[in-house]
This record gives sequence, C-alpha cells and structure tokens, in this order.
Amino acid sequence: MEDILRPIYQERASQSNTLGVLLVEKKHKSGHITDTFDVILLIVVKEADQPLFIKHYTYDDGKKAALHIVTESQLQEWLLLGTNRKIFEWLHEAKILFDRNEFVINLKTELRDFPFNGRKIKMGLEFAKLIRRYVDGKALFESGQFLDAYNHVVHSLHHLARLAIIENGLHPELTVWQQVKQIEPEIYKLYVELVNSEETLEKRLELLFLASEFMIHSRTVIGAAHLLEVLGRKEKWLFNEIMTDNELIPYSVDLAVLIEYLIEKHLIEVVNVETKGHGVFHRCYRIA
Repeated sequence: MEDILRPIYQERASQSNTLGVLLVEKKHKSGHITDTFDVILLIVVKEADQPLFIKHYTYDDGKKAALHIVTESQLQEWLLLGTNRKIFEWLHEAKILFDRNEFVINLKTELRDFPFNGRKIKMGLEFAKLIRRYVDGKALFESGQFLDAYNHVVHSLHHLARLAIIENGLHPELTVWQQVKQIEPEIYKLYVELVNSEETLEKRLELLFLASEFMIHSRTVIGAAHLLEVLGRKEKWLFNEIMTDNELIPYSVDLAVLIEYLIEKHLIEVVNVETKGHGVFHRCYRIA
C-alpha cells in the first residue's frame, strides 16, 4: 500500500515547507477512526493558503485513501481545543513516513508527556463548556423543559468526564466513557443512571443535578486555574479586554457564563468604575 501511495506524498516530502508525513491505516471494519477510509495520509506543513486541504483517492480496485494537508498552526489549534478528536488517535497510531528535524517525534513526545501548562488550559476550556451546559440545563429544567434539559445534562457529563481525564494527565479519546469508567467510576455511574434509570425523566434530572453539583464544585479551583492566572496579571479587567486576550479567546461564547459562575463562587469579584453617566458604572472584574 505504501508503495502505491508513495508518488502522492514523495514530492511533498521533498519540499522545505513540509514538516512531517504520517500514514494511518484502518484497523477495524467500521473504520470510524479513518472516516471509513482504508488509509489516511496526513501531511503537516509550516504554512499554506488554507489551513486544511483534503483530497480523496481510489486505489487497488476500490480501496479509498484520503490526503489531509494541515498547517502546523491548525494542528496545534485542534490539539488545544479538542475540536478534531480523531487527530490524537491519528498521531498515536500513525506510521511516520517523513519527519523533518524530528518535528513529529517531538510532537508525539509532548502529547505523551502532556505538560501541566497545556493540561491547565485544556481543563479551563472543558470547565467553561461544562458550566455553560450545566447552567443552561438547570434553567431549562426549572422551566419544565425536561427533554431539552436532558440534552444539556448529557453534554455537561461528557465535559465533566473529559475534564476528569485531562486532570489525570491523559488526553480524552473517542471512547471517553471507556476511559472515565476506569479513571473516575463515579462520573461513569452518573451517566449510566441518567441513561438507564427507570425513574421519571424529571426525577432522574433532579437527582443528577444534585450529584453533579458536588462534582463540579470540587473541580472549580482546578478548572478555573488558567482563567484566574491570566486575570491575576492586571488589577481589573473590562469584559471586552478579557474576551480579546490572546490566551482567553478560545473560551469564546462560554466566557460570560463562566465568569458569572466564578463570581457566585467568590473567586472573581465585580469592580464598579464610574462613567460620565450619573448612576451608571463600568462593570469590571478582578480575582477575589
């Protein structure tokens, strides 16, 4: 197979812009890791006109191959934000066909070691998503919208599971629940009870909100550590300053809800600054 596909990647491997070429083969019949393709050729480049370019091929009487050309910055974004979860398994399973100055080797080592600073940022992003889903789910539950609340609760448990996995120094894989069953069985039990319980949906949600509130509370300090560390660099912040800070941009739409949650937990406090309008103040934030 590698010989057949060699002409596709060989020319690109000779270009100075190319950092690495990896080959991922389908291992299971379903091929969910390779999006049903028999093989994925992943080429990492320093820069390109578009961050991701994909091309499909047929070979060997009907077998399928996909060529993914991705920029280094796009790859790093995926790894940080977890927006392309297959990439972790691709990097783990791939055969290295070309590696400029050990770029791929160093990347795989960094992923395996999972430096604490990288973990802290990823925990912060998962915690923000968790709080958003939890708060929205609880509001829907209190207004009697149980099916919509259920949807948010399932997602919040998923983020709680991913947060627990990262906290334990591992990257969340596609099989998150299999991972969390071994690492944090309490979270796994919550999920199973939510899905399989014979109680009414309202009762299931009620019990789950009570149980998950404790689990979220116990992870608040570590989940908010990255955000609070950044906010500690200045005496006070306007919300727009927080939102546009380079390190905090990935928090995106979850940022306002997370800050309000941390105000409730007395980890952030509001500072009112006078404006030209009588009785109207700028709402600023600082760590408590």
